[in-house]
Amino acid sequence: MSLRFAGKRRIGSVALSLACICIAAAAIWSVFGMRTPTAPLPGPGDITGSVGEDTPRPIGPSGLPIPRFVSLKAEKVNVRRGPSSDHPVAWVFQRKGLPVEIVAEFETWRRVRDSDGEEGWILQNMLAGKRTAVIAPWKKGQTVPIHRAPATDARLVAQLGAGVVADVDSCDGRWCELNAAGYDGYVEQTQLWGVYPGEKVD
Repeated sequence: MSLRFAGKRRIGSVALSLACICIAAAAIWSVFGMRTPTAPLPGPGDITGSVGEDTPRPIGPSGLPIPRFVSLKAEKVNVRRGPSSDHPVAWVFQRKGLPVEIVAEFETWRRVRDSDGEEGWILQNMLAGKRTAVIAPWKKGQTVPIHRAPATDARLVAQLGAGVVADVDSCDGRWCELNAAGYDGYVEQTQLWGVYPGEKVD
């Protein structure tokens, strides 16, 4: 089976100059007070898989590590160009439970990155701590096996299409137990976007 998650709807900016100002403002907010000189955050489009469990992560103003994965709390979530409701909407997420990565914090706003590497700002109350993951979004048109047990020779439960969104029950650093499209089983952690390599999830 090959269920793709719902995408995001693009919103055009009112004017190019306004967009440039908004992007510049967002860049300034992301630098001052939200990054540490010794541990810069990954840039837009970087592969988040490069952040392993043993990689030191700075603590943000909320007291939680940055970067970190969360999920969308609502079916429709506006993503803005900067950390305030005065900034224009860049696009709209249209899938509850979709994983996103928080890469910066400013007051009640969170700068997030999606599996395409695009970034924008979302209100904190639109995000949940529930862990989800996207099945190998880089393998477009392909499938990934989900097994009955955490081993490559374990019985095959199903083949999940790239882009399917799964609920993460647990991860041991190599395998994650998932629920996806009505199937329960184990997928290799390296085949997921939404958990870090080597990360343990209870």
